[in-house]
Amino acid sequence: MKGKVTALLTANYDIVKIEKGTIVTPKGFSAAGLHSGVKKQRNDLGAIFCNVPASVASVYTLNKMQAAPLKVTKESIAKEKKIQAIVVNSGNANACTGKQGLEDAYAMRKAAAKKFNIPEHYAAVASTGVIGLQMPMDKILSGISQLNPEQTNESAEQFNEAIITTDLVTKSTCYQAQINGRPVTIAGSAKGSGMIKPNMATMLGFVTTDAAIESDILQLALKEVTDQTFNRITVDGDTSTNDMVTVMASGQAENELLHPSHPEWQVFVQLLRQTCEDLAKMIARDGEGATKLIEVEVKGALNDEDAGKIAKAVVGSPLVKTAVYGTDANWGRIIAAVGYSEAVIDPESIHMFVGPIQMLRDSQPLPFSEEEATAYLENHEVKFTIDLQIGEGYGKAWGCDLTYDYVRINASYRS
Repeated sequence: MKGKVTALLTANYDIVKIEKGTIVTPKGFSAAGLHSGVKKQRNDLGAIFCNVPASVASVYTLNKMQAAPLKVTKESIAKEKKIQAIVVNSGNANACTGKQGLEDAYAMRKAAAKKFNIPEHYAAVASTGVIGLQMPMDKILSGISQLNPEQTNESAEQFNEAIITTDLVTKSTCYQAQINGRPVTIAGSAKGSGMIKPNMATMLGFVTTDAAIESDILQLALKEVTDQTFNRITVDGDTSTNDMVTVMASGQAENELLHPSHPEWQVFVQLLRQTCEDLAKMIARDGEGATKLIEVEVKGALNDEDAGKIAKAVVGSPLVKTAVYGTDANWGRIIAAVGYSEAVIDPESIHMFVGPIQMLRDSQPLPFSEEEATAYLENHEVKFTIDLQIGEGYGKAWGCDLTYDYVRINASYRS
């Protein structure tokens, strides 16, 4: 294990963050990224490759206008529930492109299979960028032929750059824990900063692990974790046509096959959850034009589902988001979002905090220092805590402030 590490104590086991870990840190994986010419500059085509057919799980956007690459990737996974390579382009979403777009997605898959000498159904494809433009397939196919994945952090970062669009920064994370006495590693890379709403997963996310686990079981874990992480972020309330999160497992950690009855199953689930939570928060923090990350923590709800509803309602409120941008401690906007969240509440029993400052006790307003509240809201990360005091339900959600720059960026997205 290379690089500085940070230990996270979770339950009765240690999870270790590998500070310099990347999507190629888990055994069996390599990556590549290059500039094919789809975008004017910066890398725009990348690949993740596994040296063996990997177990796979994937979740997709709930937008009914799903892009062609999602349809092709679903078909690949359904064939044998194994994949070995994912090829991704940015700059063009290949969405709402009709029959030609579907043919182009198949052509990408075929070219990837040829490049990596694997069956076509072992290749998956993904795209992100402008909707409604036909793919520049001459550039895409030429670029695929030049992809040469390597097991280096430099190649992983080239991939990270290849998948971003309006993102200001690349996003990756990596964790490790002992399972059956063997180090099991999970790493992830994601893109996303706009057209973000917690409604399935988010934008594009790619996770690699060397854990030994069957695809159906991996799918169960991903669904659980997605609901607690990627489904808990919002930037602007829009759900993309191309959202997809895919996990590949090489099995090369050589642990005993994981399943819900395995004594260390929760270690694996927590590894996956922490990886996905990191990526989700990075996406929220990097929201288009954003200056602040907002975290909403809800306690004492009737159940976890209601806690999640409230957290997402608050973090998604345009009025809350603009108040955070303006450092305005207008807590009435927060409590209003709690009320319209459709969760069960007792309107007379709510505690609420803006950072360390309590604003409500049993739904009664408390005196507070405007200067202290404004100073807190000037931080780059702000947290609201809501305690409903009616049950044991718990949940979090993440988002960002809404700024003038969000309008500027999206008013000229295609230029």
